[in-house]
Amino acid sequence: MEATLTELQRRAYIDGRWIETDDRLRVTDLADGGTLGTVAAADPDRAQTALEAADAVAPDLRDTTVVERAAWCEAIADGLLERKSELVEIVVREAGKPISSARSEVDAAAERFRRGAEEARTIVSTGEFREGSTDGHEGWNAIVKREPRGTVLCIAPYNYPLATTALQVAPALAAGNGVVLKPASKTPLSSAVLADVVSEVEGIPDGAFNFVPGRSREIGDVLAGDDRVDCIAMTGSSSAGKRIARESGMVTLHMELGGNAPGIVLEDAALDDAATACTEGSLKYAGQRCSAVSRVLAHESVHDDLVELIDERMDDWTAGDLFEEDTAFGPLISEEQADWVETLVEDALEKGADLVRGGSRRPPEGAPDELADRFFEPTLLADVPSDARILDEEQFGPVVAVTAVANRDRAVELADRSELALDAAVFTTDYERAFALADRIDAGAVRINGAPSHGLGDIPFGGNKGSGIGREGLDASIHAMMRTKSIVL
Repeated sequence: MEATLTELQRRAYIDGRWIETDDRLRVTDLADGGTLGTVAAADPDRAQTALEAADAVAPDLRDTTVVERAAWCEAIADGLLERKSELVEIVVREAGKPISSARSEVDAAAERFRRGAEEARTIVSTGEFREGSTDGHEGWNAIVKREPRGTVLCIAPYNYPLATTALQVAPALAAGNGVVLKPASKTPLSSAVLADVVSEVEGIPDGAFNFVPGRSREIGDVLAGDDRVDCIAMTGSSSAGKRIARESGMVTLHMELGGNAPGIVLEDAALDDAATACTEGSLKYAGQRCSAVSRVLAHESVHDDLVELIDERMDDWTAGDLFEEDTAFGPLISEEQADWVETLVEDALEKGADLVRGGSRRPPEGAPDELADRFFEPTLLADVPSDARILDEEQFGPVVAVTAVANRDRAVELADRSELALDAAVFTTDYERAFALADRIDAGAVRINGAPSHGLGDIPFGGNKGSGIGREGLDASIHAMMRTKSIVL
């Protein structure tokens, strides 16, 4: 019997049992203001109990078959879709996401569980057989098979609280690992519903899935630094990822961290298409995406025309009621995030950038007073100087920052200067140039003639330098969450 949202708000899910906590996290309603809920906050003892449960069930999970685990994932997908309307409303309210995007997120989460089951079947059924081929090893034969790592700690972000969580949990379960899920403190309610769905699936052993909401400063180091953790799957900021990496021991790190994607627009680009892609890539979900186009590096011969085209397209990007179908985006996740965006914009203006539009924290008409300071206008900056911080640091805000470059070498120089190297985009009608630039740019993925997008995870994605370790994706994550064993005959 599924739990009500009120019940879920009070509890963590550990070792197959719902456990109430006295401490609470306050979750803001980003649609109407006020408090959406006060959610259980696990303490270090609860975190340790979850790790103990996941570690204890590892032998049982190792004995399960991929057919069984695939069935669990299929059942979870079905359960999420059965509660789609509830989950959509939660994602809208806790993450501040327009309803159309929230619907897509729930669908994507369910599909990731379903596709995770399919990928696991394929990966597990394709082991290797090898024959000895060196002197002294003639006649040796080996079977190379895959097995689960053990316990996977999943640390989810606030911006895609259900879809990204699914991209971590589905591969971990499908591979036969125990899971300890620590959701983002600002958006834990959608994960609470996921935990409720998992709790209703027949056959999943107690301890195989544990839901531990809590404050990172109180339980983050406890979870990451425990020797019972075999793999950490994390999506979040680069600073948080570096802290987790310092605290963790001999574990597999599977991290997708911060981004500052450059959109390089060459002189021969189709400017209309480039302007549309850069605008959407910058402003979708108010820019609160690791793959957002955070800076546009335009050839000096097309800079002004491109700025004019982007300015025209920004007319369609307005904040408003999150439950209205035509609303483009809502408030930022917190006042602190709006402060940060404002800091970067002011820095660029002080250094000589031109303000084409926006630049202020201006709420739409009818916005709740409590949320007013979380809104930041869609902002367009032109002729951004090369020493502006916004060209190097992750903004997570609705700002299109355009700077002029003299040639391709300068574009690559600016693109690679940042410590963040997750995504990039190149706009040109010359595919030789496109592939040449894609090879040169230091990034985990380069999109040609389109804004970066990670989709369901069909294509591996992840970052270089400060943007992460490893590659995420349905098959890529399952491989990372399994280890190989060679049985030599």
